[in-house]
Amino acid sequence: MSSIGYDFFEWDVSAALGPEKDEEWWKRQRDLILAQPIPMRSCNGFLPGSFRLTGPKADPAPALAYAETALRRAEEVGVRTVVFGSGGARNVPGDFGGPREKWPDLQRGRDQYADFCRELCRRVSDLRTVQVVIEPLCPNESNIINYVWQGVQICEEVDSPRLAQLADIFHMMMGREPADSILRAGDRLRHCHVADYGTRLFPGADPKTVGRLRPYFDALRSIGYTGGVSCECGWGEKADFTKNLETAFKTLRGLV
Repeated sequence: MSSIGYDFFEWDVSAALGPEKDEEWWKRQRDLILAQPIPMRSCNGFLPGSFRLTGPKADPAPALAYAETALRRAEEVGVRTVVFGSGGARNVPGDFGGPREKWPDLQRGRDQYADFCRELCRRVSDLRTVQVVIEPLCPNESNIINYVWQGVQICEEVDSPRLAQLADIFHMMMGREPADSILRAGDRLRHCHVADYGTRLFPGADPKTVGRLRPYFDALRSIGYTGGVSCECGWGEKADFTKNLETAFKTLRGLV
């Protein structure tokens, strides 16, 4: 990847940081991460779906312990952003009654999520560089926080330097969220994900759809964005992996 021109790589929290694993494992893993030719600057997959952040059976304590360990280890190896999508953990269950008990109370669930973010930021307030970035997900993947502006609202409420916003351009395109949301996010936006429209493959997989990305990258330039952009996507056939890495890199360079 370094020979192609990539600046950093992104890895899954559980695989990279092993918050559930002991310190001996972490010492070996830390050395492995730091020895890579390019740095690990971001992690995704923050919390497993086995944690319950919303609903009547919400139990934030074990999730907070896991998340705090992840963030402290992330800072040790220079990670700047940990992506908080985790739809399975945050989705509001159907037994959390809303109006007339017909639908889950999404507002209460959203407030529980915000409370979790607030308490986590309090616990890691001594950290200096790593940030949690809220990832909006399409409505078919999460029933709360589907749009960038909704995540920005939580960032404003929590108001901590440890919490910022992510723009997943694939989810924005699929959810018909305009690029103007990036302008509203402004300097709260610290990381981006991108994938090809429709296929969710690497950028440039379908050259006809590359134009859909341009308004979002234009918006990033407008706010003076200097954070990372990760390809969170499928990479096609294993035999074509290197070629597809090159295509994605050239596609993104053409947009910035």
